[in-house]
Amino acid sequence: MNTLEQKLADVRRRIANAAGRARRDPAQITLIAVTKVFPVQVIREAYALGLRDFGESYVQEFEGKFPDVSALDQARFHLIGHLQANKSRRAAEMFHSIHTVDSLKLARRLNESGKPLDILLEVKLSSEEAKAGAAPADLPDLIETVRGCANLRLLGLMTMPPWSEDQELSRPYFRRLAALAKEHGLPHLSMGMSHDFEAAIEEGATFVRVGTALFGRRTKP
Repeated sequence: MNTLEQKLADVRRRIANAAGRARRDPAQITLIAVTKVFPVQVIREAYALGLRDFGESYVQEFEGKFPDVSALDQARFHLIGHLQANKSRRAAEMFHSIHTVDSLKLARRLNESGKPLDILLEVKLSSEEAKAGAAPADLPDLIETVRGCANLRLLGLMTMPPWSEDQELSRPYFRRLAALAKEHGLPHLSMGMSHDFEAAIEEGATFVRVGTALFGRRTKP
């Protein structure tokens, strides 16, 4: 299976099968096509095949693509990489949603941009130093702050488990995030990538972030 159309069909089949095992409606799950480090042509091809949600990780990289994709009027762009507060205004101008809010300062900066934004709070559930995210104990204050921001709409939580070929090793992190979302009354969960999105769906994911399974492996320039 070499073409993007075929790969997309396979990913959608896997999503449907995972949703079926969890007795969920596949329509509840948004597929975010992760296009970081891929050229504008890839976004356009994916858009032509019906994809509407795209994930990017780097504000500076997406600045180069934005003029060529901003005319795709039904496309929604999600920032799924770590966001520094000093880049928050530019991120707010280009993205529809930010999945990686992890501090009071960042939430306030995004709100000050004046643009309505969908927000997910990134939660650090692993001990890996490289992983970003708020501690679970910090969520109440962060949730209260975001809910008090007129321009921010809080959707839910996001996490990144330690990478493993075995998606069962990711499952406890997904389960923990789902429990936190339920505890705080949040409906959406951004979790799961190409290697583990089926387990994520079985544990309640509403956004899955898939790049490699659609576009192949990539390296950061």
